[in-house]
Amino acid sequence: MKSTPEITPAGDGLASRLVAFNILNDIFFQRRSLDEAYAQAEDAFAALESRDRGFVRLLVATVLKRAPQMDTALAVLLHEPLEHLKPQQLLNVLRLGAAQIAFLQMPPHAAVNTSVELAAQTGMAWQKSLVNAVMRRIAQDGLPQLEPRDAGRINTPDWLWRQWADDYGVETALDIAAANLSDAPVDFTVKENPALWAERLAATLLPTGSLRLPSAGFVPGLAGFDDGVWWVQNAAAALPVKFIAAHFGGDLRGKKIIDLCAAPGGKTAQLAALGAEVVALDRSAPRLKRLQENMARLHLSAATVVADGAAWTPPALADAVLLDAPCSATGTIRHQPDVLRLKDIRDQDKLAALQKRLMLNALKMLKPGGVLLYCTCSVQKAESEAQTDWLLAQGAGAVLSPIRVGEVSGINAMLTSRGELRALPHHWREYGGIDGFYAARFVKAPR
Repeated sequence: MKSTPEITPAGDGLASRLVAFNILNDIFFQRRSLDEAYAQAEDAFAALESRDRGFVRLLVATVLKRAPQMDTALAVLLHEPLEHLKPQQLLNVLRLGAAQIAFLQMPPHAAVNTSVELAAQTGMAWQKSLVNAVMRRIAQDGLPQLEPRDAGRINTPDWLWRQWADDYGVETALDIAAANLSDAPVDFTVKENPALWAERLAATLLPTGSLRLPSAGFVPGLAGFDDGVWWVQNAAAALPVKFIAAHFGGDLRGKKIIDLCAAPGGKTAQLAALGAEVVALDRSAPRLKRLQENMARLHLSAATVVADGAAWTPPALADAVLLDAPCSATGTIRHQPDVLRLKDIRDQDKLAALQKRLMLNALKMLKPGGVLLYCTCSVQKAESEAQTDWLLAQGAGAVLSPIRVGEVSGINAMLTSRGELRALPHHWREYGGIDGFYAARFVKAPR
């Protein structure tokens, strides 16, 4: 599956490739997240022209999604284990060149020449002949052609693949893996008049009310941004608030709602826009500051608290608690592909244990009859359905409140038999897919 960039790098493109190289080194060798790596490269990235910044993002995402596939081919061409490359960062020079030729349809001569120059500019001049030979071979012969589902399997870590296959069967796991290789669209939530703003932004109005663009470029430059009309939020992540609102007959005015793990604030904004009295809680002060900045742009208000949601006690019981629980985020791989390279089973186990503590404390925050909306952006059932099973078995007063067919338009095929949302990345193919996401609604039983 090839992606065609909408832009080409200005000039010889070396500056953009150097930024991409440094970001990839931070992720693969320093184990920084994608966001952290971009923050580390902030000055160099900001100095690029707009089209080159887009090219960097495309390069980095392609390498993160396709690294195992490229590594397999490179190992054959090099006739030696990749771990023997000196220095190890040379591998990212080769990956960047291979990605441009095999997946981004860049002119082969540009990819070859800039890869050789990149090696020279990063202290690896003595490897220029090797880089030149490997790149020319790829330009001549390409990489082995794979069907999307085969490519998806190769590029999915074994620990993750085993869980998806166990949870959904091999065929569905292959569909999930293939969908993760596709480009992620950009979704927006609009405070009001979504049809009007779909027209103004030339966006698709999705059945759930979110807007979608195939890509957005410079988001702050879009109409309505400065006026606080809308915010970026994946269509799946916009659903939990709709489930809370549906429980209360669509009217959240005056309802006291706690948004746990709230940053960066998309769900907080939804709740506030519907008239709820929101307390947004997050354990990270910098992330909560970002939430406050977003809310200010949107001309919305919410109380904010820096605290651990697994231990915090509110001053008064709430009508609802929204728990978007920390997870391995494997539902977001299309636009956060570092998840494929940085997460492992230990992260999942640690986060699943944290989720349990958060769920139990969230119940304590509720009035009798109050609503707990638990959700995650994980594809694995260990971080979603299995957690619902666990909570129901605790005798903690949580009763499942099924999400009903027709409650929100366009998602009937994503509802489980007991009324949970289970979105997978290959759902909504006709609209360009959706993030992997899970949601379950509970009511706190009276004592």
